[in-house]
Amino acid sequence: MITNDNVALIVIDMQQGFYDATWGPTTNYPECENNVDRLVAEWSTRRMPVVVVRHDSRNPTSPLFTEGDGNDLLENIQNAATDLLVTKTVNSSFYGSPDLAQWLRDRAISQIVICGIQTNLCVETTARMGGNLGFEVFVPLDATRTFDLAGPDGTVISASTLMQVTATNLHGDGFAQVVSTQDVLDSVRAI
Repeated sequence: MITNDNVALIVIDMQQGFYDATWGPTTNYPECENNVDRLVAEWSTRRMPVVVVRHDSRNPTSPLFTEGDGNDLLENIQNAATDLLVTKTVNSSFYGSPDLAQWLRDRAISQIVICGIQTNLCVETTARMGGNLGFEVFVPLDATRTFDLAGPDGTVISASTLMQVTATNLHGDGFAQVVSTQDVLDSVRAI
């Protein structure tokens, strides 16, 4: 699975604002946070590259508004040893600043592990773009989470269903290998 120790961990939008009640029902909590912590700890111990991504909303009513407390990264992520902070205003981490794809290429990184919040939005979009840009992408689904979401007809799709659909989209269409946190850890430890 993972072939060398030059694989980047990309931690997406682990921010205080995602604990705001306006998001509604969620899934995989606190498992997501626990698994992200496990991945960050392993990467830090091995001195492998860790990229943290923060969503900087321009909307003053958003829980992730740049000037609000919700924009802050979770304390454990703030305190982690990281190699790069990418800020973005859209779903894809590849449309942030600084240029993530260029940073990865400058370091000859061809494999990326993507985790964080929200499974079906920023995680999925970043994974799709990563695959399109030629990176080998791994998504430990249990190190992501999302929220219930209303469709165009008002029907609410559960967070767990959205996670399953994301896994199917990414894996079935070849954008990423959808795995577990333990799969990733076992693979890294076998290098």
